Amino acid sequence: MFNLQAVQKAIVEQGFDGWLLCDFRGSNVLAQRIVGITPDKSGSRRWAYFVPAQGEPRKLVHRIEPGVLDHLPGTDKTIYLPWQQYEAGMKHLVGSARKVAMEYSPRNAIPYVAKVDAGTIELVRSFGAEVVSSGDLIQCFEAVWDDEQEKMHFDAAKLTDAAYDIAWKFIAEGVRKNSQVTEKAVQDKIMAYFESVGMTTYSPPIVGVNEHSGDPHFETGTAPIKENDFVLVDLWAKLKKPRAVYSDLTRVGFVGKTVPEQYTKIFNIVAGARDAAIALVKERFAADQPVFGWEIDQASRDVITKAGYGEYFVHRTGHSIGQETHGNGANIDNLETQDQRKIMKRTCFSIEPGIYLPEFGVRSEVNVYIDGQGKVHVTGGALQTEVVAILQSF
Repeated sequence: MFNLQAVQKAIVEQGFDGWLLCDFRGSNVLAQRIVGITPDKSGSRRWAYFVPAQGEPRKLVHRIEPGVLDHLPGTDKTIYLPWQQYEAGMKHLVGSARKVAMEYSPRNAIPYVAKVDAGTIELVRSFGAEVVSSGDLIQCFEAVWDDEQEKMHFDAAKLTDAAYDIAWKFIAEGVRKNSQVTEKAVQDKIMAYFESVGMTTYSPPIVGVNEHSGDPHFETGTAPIKENDFVLVDLWAKLKKPRAVYSDLTRVGFVGKTVPEQYTKIFNIVAGARDAAIALVKERFAADQPVFGWEIDQASRDVITKAGYGEYFVHRTGHSIGQETHGNGANIDNLETQDQRKIMKRTCFSIEPGIYLPEFGVRSEVNVYIDGQGKVHVTGGALQTEVVAILQSF
């Protein structure tokens, strides 16, 4: 449900004159979600909706699809047919606004936000307006959780945490009984557990043994897991409830009673990078100072780089978490993009640094949630502080 009062409040807080939401055949999925248009109702013609910081919103729709925005506030509706009317209509929408937010990212720095084509940006600029990124506005309505979602995340985090004891025990029992268990069998065990506790996921977990753990996006196969093998398990799930949000965790284990030094060494570096990122978030919120996605990534990355393994940390430190595992809030990224979006209260993201060597890879993933008072919660159970010695512990 589109909340005009909340949208205008956010526009004012961020110092903009208005927010111009526009779409053509589903090219701007973010605008669709903000205004409440499902993909099957997006239509075949261009539409635009301008929400000023104050006053009544304005609409621009095609003559063939004049009712596409009728569910939204605002009686000022311009209907266009030829392109000249479209451009004149866009100028009317923008009016005297000089700082206009759109789904745009300077230099395409954050492609997740950059949904409006360059030509439309040029058109709006021709009216004398400055186009600014709506990235943080999007967060307010796509990434911020309410009390119910917060509770569902904490509940999901307890269940995903518990999945690890089930997985490690299953591996231990399979190795003792049959000398091995397959990656796929462990994956199936976790999925059966999720089903039994009322959880769902868009795709099954990653279970990677030895060199497979060194592939960050490994697709679980049928390789055997045996004694003296190294195992990475990355799992994510949410409650089977409307508007539920995900918990997403990664841990590593060794199929033995004593973990070899080669694994412990790399794990300790990764855990240090994880903890450095968490510490920066806590420090900034405790001081009531802003922190941005790229800064958190850099704090984590610096630890791994200093240890001499920078070239083996091949992905961002984390991602936004929401109703999808990868949400539409700020990502923890200064590698693939420089995410300059601010970390907001009531948002959640992963911290998951990793080192990926040819023989094995280590990733340690937790979730960080900032509540409405700015308290930082690390969810998903206790932080992993050492590689799990599976045959010793289970």
